Amino acid sequence: MATLEPGSKAPVFTLMNQDGEKVRLADFKGKKLLLFFYPKANTPGCTKQACSVSNSLKSLKRLDVAAVGISPDLPDKQMKFDLKHKLGFPLLSDADNKVARAYGAWGEKSMYGKKYEGIIRSSFLIDEKAKIIQAWYKVKPDDTVPLVLESLS
Repeated sequence: MATLEPGSKAPVFTLMNQDGEKVRLADFKGKKLLLFFYPKANTPGCTKQACSVSNSLKSLKRLDVAAVGISPDLPDKQMKFDLKHKLGFPLLSDADNKVARAYGAWGEKSMYGKKYEGIIRSSFLIDEKAKIIQAWYKVKPDDTVPLVLESLS
């Protein structure tokens, strides 16, 4: 699994959000971006992570940081996730995992001794010029926002 390092150029993307609209990395030019990958909408860890980001949107906005979540879920499932938890930020569908692979957020995982490929919960802080400020792989759901805030303090 190739990983991104601070100073790397963030891989570009264009993905559909929960409203069926295209969202591009370029849409966030001039702002910092918290981009996080999660395995599956409405699962306990992913809900905890997304709600933590949602609850921190005001703090992130004060630091001029936008937030975007990406998973393999289709836009309609992302919409249900957003509505159920009132998340209030873009959730993008990466059904073919191309963007996850580009960010190094796709790879081998293990559950109950069985190996398989899937999303590696990862978070990225991207600067105003689309460069990686920080990359966190195998991040815990509760740590996503604190790591970003600590990185910016």
